[in-house]
Amino acid sequence: MCCKVIFFYCCRFDGLDAMAEHEEFLPHKTGGKKEIHFTDFEGKTSFGMSIFNLSNAIMGSGILGLAFAMSNTGIILFLVLLVFIAILSAYSIHLLLRSAGVVGIRAYEQLGNRAFGPPGKMLAACVITVHNIGAMSSYLFIIKSELPLVIQAFLDKENTGEWFLNGNYLIIIVSAFIILPLALMKQLGYLGYTSGFSLSCMVFFLISVIYKKFNISCPLEDLHHNDSSIAAHHAPTNVTEDFCEAKITKVCNTAYTVPILAFAFVCHPEVLPIYTELRDATKKRMQSVANISILAMFVMYLLTALFGYLTFYGAVESELLHTYSRVGSGDVLILCVRLAVLVAVTLTVPVVLFPIRRALLQILFPDKPFHWVRHIAIAFCLVFIVNLLVIFVPSIRDIFGIIGATSAPSLIFILPGIFYIRIVPEEQEPLLSRPKIQATCFAALGFIFMVMSLSFIITDWVTGESRSGGGH
Repeated sequence: MCCKVIFFYCCRFDGLDAMAEHEEFLPHKTGGKKEIHFTDFEGKTSFGMSIFNLSNAIMGSGILGLAFAMSNTGIILFLVLLVFIAILSAYSIHLLLRSAGVVGIRAYEQLGNRAFGPPGKMLAACVITVHNIGAMSSYLFIIKSELPLVIQAFLDKENTGEWFLNGNYLIIIVSAFIILPLALMKQLGYLGYTSGFSLSCMVFFLISVIYKKFNISCPLEDLHHNDSSIAAHHAPTNVTEDFCEAKITKVCNTAYTVPILAFAFVCHPEVLPIYTELRDATKKRMQSVANISILAMFVMYLLTALFGYLTFYGAVESELLHTYSRVGSGDVLILCVRLAVLVAVTLTVPVVLFPIRRALLQILFPDKPFHWVRHIAIAFCLVFIVNLLVIFVPSIRDIFGIIGATSAPSLIFILPGIFYIRIVPEEQEPLLSRPKIQATCFAALGFIFMVMSLSFIITDWVTGESRSGGGH
């Protein structure tokens, strides 16, 4: 039913959006010069490269926690939730593109300005900046924790304090020699090649997870050693039944799992920049980019969660790679998987940085033309700040839990919904029309997600428990 509704409204507005795009998006010829709206370049990125970039923006470190999420919900409920959230994410992008098509704007911050004036512009820019800095930090934390282990395994030596096994030094080196040069590129479209390679690394990760399902027996050998209390109270058959049996339906911390799944599809700050650079850009073409990207990530998420869960069942940890570490630290395939995940998250950081720089430019230099010094300075400052966060804050799980619980629902549900209600003229759609009522309910759903997420995070703080399966 949801798919039919989305398809109906996409088709209904294609004609109107095409007209708006013709009037607002396409450059008008004035005196033989091309007039460009809200961008310094336009229409240079192919359809395939745009899919790579958006898919890479969707793909986050949260994929490592989805098997744990499935262990909390059971297979059927996880599948239902994943389908539901993927459809909502596609609908959210439809609202963004529809709002952009009406007014001829392809910048999230400018949509906020059109809807609510300067406060709306500031709100959108701040939400994007906070959320993406949190995402960049989560990726660098993975590099900080995993890269020393990979180097240590390759060198086959213990960590005795060498500088090249210090995670803080390693993230500085990776940031300076890989992330910053990629972030200095003028166009996001150029990162389509690195995004494609990043996705290839995650496909290798998925293939390895599937392969390992048939090479790892459950229960794990160290299960009884690590869970002596369980062994003391249960017979071995009960342990096997508890830990090595797939649950089709299960209700265990399900309410906390829903936000985790929702955050796994956050890509909305990157949608409009990618739309801007899409060759032969139309709303229908960009919606196709979004739908293909969401479908591809849906398949990857589902297969990773399913085979990760069916490998370890009740013993799966909140971070899947840590669970594989219990099998054996000398496993070459797992070592290669760790390296592939490191490459993937490293190449994702520059894609996430672009919307932050765009938001800062919209706030600080809204009417200034492109300038290399400004472009480079903002990228350098952002990378520098994120490195400081990762180095000097020992544990920012709770900080970014709050950020994720507030910014992700805002970007997926609340802002697209309220922008749509405010921007689409009442002459075209009255306030009580079905599309605007749906957008209102969509925004209200975002508030529910936000309240629910914050409630469970605060509960974790009070009780001292940890039920999260990872972030974006």
